[in-house]
Formats: sequence, structure tokens, C-alpha cells
Amino acid sequence: MPNRSQPSRSPTGGLLFGLVLTLVAVLLFAYYMTSQLVGLRALQSNMVDRNRKDSLQLLRVQNDLNSLALAMRDMLDAREPYPLTAWKAQFERIREDLDAALRIEDSFAPTQRTTEQRTYLSQSLAQFWDATDRMFALAANGREMDAREQIQVTLQARQAALSTAVSRLLIQNNEGEEQATAEITKIYDRVQRQLYLFLGAALLVIVLTSLYLIRSNRLIFAQLEALSGQRSELAQKLISTQESTLRHLSRELHDEFGQVLTAIGSLLTRASKQMPGDSPLREDLKEVQEITQSTLNKVRGLSQALHPVLLEEAGLEATLDWYIPTVERQTGLAVHYEKSGAAFPVETGAGVHLYRVVQESLNNISRHAQTNEAWVRLSYGAEDLVLEVEDHGQGVRPEKGQHGIGMVAMRERAELIHGTLEYQRPETGGTRVRLSVPREQVEAHAG
Repeated sequence: MPNRSQPSRSPTGGLLFGLVLTLVAVLLFAYYMTSQLVGLRALQSNMVDRNRKDSLQLLRVQNDLNSLALAMRDMLDAREPYPLTAWKAQFERIREDLDAALRIEDSFAPTQRTTEQRTYLSQSLAQFWDATDRMFALAANGREMDAREQIQVTLQARQAALSTAVSRLLIQNNEGEEQATAEITKIYDRVQRQLYLFLGAALLVIVLTSLYLIRSNRLIFAQLEALSGQRSELAQKLISTQESTLRHLSRELHDEFGQVLTAIGSLLTRASKQMPGDSPLREDLKEVQEITQSTLNKVRGLSQALHPVLLEEAGLEATLDWYIPTVERQTGLAVHYEKSGAAFPVETGAGVHLYRVVQESLNNISRHAQTNEAWVRLSYGAEDLVLEVEDHGQGVRPEKGQHGIGMVAMRERAELIHGTLEYQRPETGGTRVRLSVPREQVEAHAG
């Protein structure tokens, strides 16, 4: 039984699977990156930025507390010529700024700030201002010594406690910012590792898909090569069968029909001689004899057209010398036949293919080129044999995937003798069919 190659599975499914897998990986990684960036943005907004804004307000509070400390130091200086009540306006301004700073600070307070810390700061500041009001009341009643004692015993202690509390909050904010920075660094490191893993996985998918594609392409090209070989073998068999059939028909026409027509002509000639000179049948026999001879000539011409016996007997060059004038008579084309180079004998099988290329090209010119001139050039080279058939008319060239059977046959014949067939456009317009064949493929060697 003949071996039938099983059709290979199309690589489309595998490639689509690889594409879908890659797209899913990209979407998952994009979702992961988006979630990480959202978390990072929230971390920066909720912790780092809030801590920095809160720290600015705490520094403002600390600066006001330092201003109070300096003011109280000056109030305790006995060399100051002003009464204690003179500092009341300054204390009021600092009090207003402190209240504003604490209101703003409360809106930016970090989430890790405890309720006790918030309550302690506000209560301590309220107690400080309560003590300050009592101090200024004593001073207003002329009891400056008691007021100074109030400053030394109560106000300075409460101011120091407030400064210590604010300093602790600043330190806590710095620690929180450091923790946030460390967390951000961890996120960046984690995202970086995931990015490397994703790139590695994507490269792995690409490599596997590429290897699968390469393997599939190799199988496909191997099948194409096998099919091309089978096609060439089939084309060779078809052309060989065609030539064998044409040779058989040519010989049948030449031998059988030609001999019959020749015999009929001889009988007519003999009968004509036996008729009286004035017989009216003599003229009729002569007319029939002329028809027979004309038919014989047509049969012989058709026999040569189907398979020129001259090609086997005298070679390619002599066959073209006979065929080109025949084409001129039959088609009305003016064919300019040019030969160049040192001629060498062409093997009969290769000569048949070259002859068929000339025959098909001239037929195409006479039918489609819309011109009455053609050029045939046969060039014998040291390395190759070049055959060209050219017209300057509309031209006949395979375009846009339109290939006639004749053109396909010419390409197959060129491949069978390892030649190169080209369709060129001369500067004068039209088409030039150029067939170049290595000399070793066509040269006949004496055996």
C-alpha cells in the first residue's frame, strides 16, 4: 500500500494558547502592579505626608513654647524695668498662634497617635494658660512677687512638660516616617522581584512559543519540501507522458495518415493517366489530387508541430531554423531569430523543453501581445545556454497570481533541466522570457 503522510497539526492552537497565556500573565501582573502602586500611594499620603505636615505644626508649637520660655526668663529678670503685666499682650499673641497650630496639627495627626496623647497635650496646655491667667491676675493686683513665684513654681514646669511632650511627638513622627520609608522600600523591593519573575516567566513563554513555532515551521517546511519534490516528480511524469503521447500522435499522423494520403495521391495520379485527355473526369481527379496533397502537407505540418522529428534527427538549432519560418507563415509574426556564441550539441530531452518554451512564448505573443514582431535569441555560453523570446507589444507576464497553464508548464520544464526562467520588461516595453540553463545540463556528450 502507498505510504500516506499524516497531516501535521496546525501550530495555530499552540500559538493562540501561548498568546492567551502571555496576555493573562500581563493582565495579572498589571493588576498586581496597580494594587501595589495604590497601596504605595496610600502609604505615602496617609503616613509620610501627614507625618511631615504634622511635624511642621509641632515645630510651630515648639517654637511658640520656646518663645514663652524666653518671655518667662525675661519676666523673672529683676533688672527688667517693665511690670509683669507688660508681657500679657505677647502671651495672648503666642496663645492665639498655639491654638491655631494645635487645631491644624490635630487634622494631620497620624493614625497611630493615641487618645491619651491627644488629651494630655490639650489638658496640659489648658492648665498652662489657666496658671498664666492667675499669674497675670496677681501681677495686676500688685502682687508681683507672688506672680514671679507662680512663674518659677508652676509656669516654667508646665512649659517644660509641654516642650517634652511635643518633642516626644516629633520623635514619634520621625520614627513613623522611618517605618513608612522602610515599608515603601520593602514594597519597591517586592515589586522589583515580582517584575524580574514576570519578565523571566514572559521570556520563558516566549522561548517555549518560539521553539514550538520553529519546530512546527520545520515540520511544515519539510512537508512542503516533500510536496515540492512530489510535485516536481509528478510534473516530470506528466510532461514525459505528454511528450510521449505527442510523439505517438505525431508518428501516427506521419506514418499512418501520411502513408494513406500518399497512397491515395498515387492512385489518383495513376487513374488520371489512364483517363482520356479530353475526359471531364480528368480535371476532377486532378482537383482531388491537389486536395489530397494539401491535406498531406497539413498532416505533415501538424505532425511536426506535435513532435518535431527533426529535433531528434538534426538537433535544437536546426529545428528552430525550420520552426520559426513556419510560425511566421502561420501567425503573420515577423520573428527575428538571432544566434550567438560557439554552438554545441544539445541533448534531445533538454532540446524538447527548450523548443516547447519557444513554442509557448511565440503562441502567447501571437495571441495576447498585440504586436506583429518578436525576437528569438539563442546564446551559447561557456557556462550556460540562454534562450530569450521577446516582444515590444502589450506583453505577456504573470501578474497578481494569474498563471496560465502554458506559463506553469514553462516553469516546470525549466526546473526539470535545472534552468532559471524569468519574465522581464525591456526598456522598449513588452515582455522578455529569459531561460538560462547550465551547459552541463543540456550539452549532449558523445557516447
